This record gives sequence, C-alpha cells and structure tokens, in this order.
Amino acid sequence: MAALEGKTAIVTGASSGIGAATAVALAREGARVAGGARRIDQLKTEITLELDVTDAESCERFVDTAIDELGGLDILVNNAGLGLGRDPFWESSEQDEETVLETDVHGLIRMTRLCLPHIRDGGHIVNMGSIAGRQAYENAAVYVASKFAVRGFTYALREDLLGRPIRLTTVDPGLVESNFSRVRFRGDEEKAKAPYEGVDPLRPEDVAECVLFAVTRPRHVNIDELVVKALAQSSPVRIARS
Repeated sequence: MAALEGKTAIVTGASSGIGAATAVALAREGARVAGGARRIDQLKTEITLELDVTDAESCERFVDTAIDELGGLDILVNNAGLGLGRDPFWESSEQDEETVLETDVHGLIRMTRLCLPHIRDGGHIVNMGSIAGRQAYENAAVYVASKFAVRGFTYALREDLLGRPIRLTTVDPGLVESNFSRVRFRGDEEKAKAPYEGVDPLRPEDVAECVLFAVTRPRHVNIDELVVKALAQSSPVRIARS
C-alpha cells in the first residue's frame, strides 16, 4: 500500500519546479492532489485550479473548490514563492517589494489560515523556506526578509498548534535549478543560467523527496525543519564551482 493512500493534498505554485515535483511525489505515494497556480494550463495534478496567492478572493475560491473536490484535507504544501532581482536594496522598487512580500509571506499566511480549519487530525503543513531565511546575503534584502519571515511564522504556528494532531515542517533548500532564477532575473536567460554554471545543483525532485520524507513519518514524529543544499554549496553564496 502506498504511503499516502487515502490522503489528500494541496500544493501551491504547482505549475513548475519544486511545486510540480512535490505534487508528482505526493501523487506517486497515493495522495489525491489539488494543484494551484496562476498558469493553470501548466498544472498536471489530478485537480487543477487557478490560484494567485497574492489575491485574497482567489485564495478563498481556490480553497472552497479544492476542499469540495477533495472532500477534506490532510497535507498543505505552501510552495508558491519568488525573488525579484539581485540588486542593492536602495535600487529596489515599491512594486517589487510588495510582489515578493505578498507572494512569499502574505500568500503563505493567507493560505494557511484558510486551509487550517479543513486539515484533519494527523494532517501536515509544509512551508517552503530557503537557506536565505537562515543566513543573509548581499543584494537580496527583501527576499531574505521574506524567507526569515516564513521561518519565524512556521515556528510561531508550531507553538499555536502544540497539543493538536497537526504536524508542521519548514523545508529550506539551497541552490535548485528551476524556473526560480528565470523569474528572478525577469526572463534574462543568460543571467538565469549563471547561478548553475560549474556546479551540480539540486533538482526540484530532490526537494520533493524531502517533503515526502517529512509527511510520511510516524504520526508522533514532527520534522521541524529540513535544510538541503547541493554538496558543492555551504552557504547562500559560497559555492565550489568547477
């Protein structure tokens, strides 16, 4: 019997990268998965629904429909997130700052609040963080702040949930080869490829396996946090390149 047979899951940002890989991993283990993303045409989950985590009404519609189709919720994976630019803070714009914070922080909090009443006993919330939320680095102030916020929120929610049969994990990946870099550099392919040159980075599937590990532990076990990096990476900016 598959490890997640009979379970249901919601994955945000499920159209590509870590979100898509996580949805595949959960489904492979028997879960019914509702995937949400703005690019609904790229979703490959059993249930595909449009979702913009920066829009409260979009989130409400998504959760109502997903819960109705799933019949309940066991696993929430808050994966939607992005970074914009690698510039000194004083060169950032109000619009970019709001986009990052609304997506990475407010969207994650909003989805958690809306989904929490529907999560069944024995359920699990997984928040996708980053090693940027553990160690700051230059020219990424707002993204770093957003991921520190995710980590802080996760631990604070863990305190609120203490005594309830709901598990909570933050997964903090390092360098992952995905669409993240393309978004960060606004479609500039040359800049988007540069972070992965001369190194064997993580793949989205590597991070998805970490999520799967966390949600398939015995019910009495809570994996508070998982940090995963490429072997050649020791910190956000220290990478041994060939």
